[in-house]
Parts: sequence; C-alpha cells; structure tokens
Amino acid sequence: MKVALLQTDILHPEFLDEYLGYGHMFQQLFGAAGLEVQSEIFSVIDGIYPEHPSAFDALLVTGSKADAFSDEPWVLRLADYLRVRHQQGQKLLGICFGHQLLAHALGGRAERAQGGWGVGVMDYQWQSQPVWLKAETPVFKLICSHRDQVTALPPGATLLAANAFCPHAAFHMGDKVLAFQGHPEFTADYGAALLKKRWADIGEDRAGPALESYQQGHDGLAVAKVMADFIRY
Repeated sequence: MKVALLQTDILHPEFLDEYLGYGHMFQQLFGAAGLEVQSEIFSVIDGIYPEHPSAFDALLVTGSKADAFSDEPWVLRLADYLRVRHQQGQKLLGICFGHQLLAHALGGRAERAQGGWGVGVMDYQWQSQPVWLKAETPVFKLICSHRDQVTALPPGATLLAANAFCPHAAFHMGDKVLAFQGHPEFTADYGAALLKKRWADIGEDRAGPALESYQQGHDGLAVAKVMADFIRY
C-alpha cells in the first residue's frame, strides 16, 4: 500500500528535533499499528506535490494551524488539487485541517467553531457502518487540537462519527474520501506539548482538564487500521 502524505504545516522550532513533522508522525503511526504502508512526504505548504499522484493508492492531507477556509495561495492551490484528484477517482484522506479542507473543497463548509477550542482526548461515537469499517466498539477516543470545525458536509457525504462538541467529527464519501477531525497520529507527549504551547489562547478552564485527559490513552492505532481498511477496499 502506497500513501502520499501531503504535509500542510511546519512544526514549531522547539518541536522539530524530537517530532520532525506531521508526515513523520503518520509514518510512525503506521509502523506502530503494524501496517505495511510505503509512504512519501510532500511539503505542499512549500508547493511540493507528487509528480505522479496516480502511483499512490491514496493521498492523505495532514493537520495544520492554517484555516481550511483561508485565501492563502497554498491553501487555495491544495483545495483545487484535491478537487481534481477526487474527480479522477483517487482515494483521499484528511486529518484535522485535512478533514476540514476536504469538506470545504468538495462543497461542504468549515469555519471557526462557535464552541471555541477542542483539545485533549475526546470520545466520539460512530454514526454509520460502511462495509470497510470494522469497529469493535461504538465509541472511540482520539486526541484533538482545533478551533475550526466542519459545519456542513459535502453533497454525497455520510456522517461517520460525532460528539456533542463536534457534530461532524468524521465523514466518508463512498470508498473515495475519508476524513477525521481527531488526530490518530498524535502521541500523548506531543499533544500535551502542543497544548502547553497554546495554553494562553485556549485558557486555563479548558486547557487544564484537557491536559489531564492525556492520561486515559486513545485509539489512534485502531483508527489507523480503519484508514488502511478503507484504502484497501
């Protein structure tokens, strides 16, 4: 299985040495989940794209501090690129910013969340059961760190997961698009470090409980396997 990792951010300088980048985090995730995934990282924020995208079984758009609804040239270019790849029938996956951008690019809507920041480990409930989803429990946990949300799904999309804070936490479009708001690739250490970096913006009342939530673990490995099953299907 070959996956192109479309990296949409550069980590804060103090995180680079230890965590390298979001593309690397997905490579670590696939390895930890025991998945046979060959992947290549493309820094689309720097204008670097796959020369032959059809050589990959799927394209995966990472998280980013950018807004999916912004008019930054690189974001607009990526949205156009994803629309073309979708029209060509390529499998597309998105995480956090990638989730929001896929929704936005394909006719849905992403915007600043009225509820503010979503941070820490959250519970999500599966809302549908496509044939490639082998969910063992009705609820799963993922780390999240976002202040934007998908507020309207694209035409033809099916809601896959939700909770009270994030009603459109995951969606799919048949067997061609799969997107999650939460971060299966985040470790608790990185999630906590990022939370502390954003503490002042998030506020003590929300950041404090979020930091404590990292003690409970999350289902990133299980979601990675869901993603792999989707790509294989």
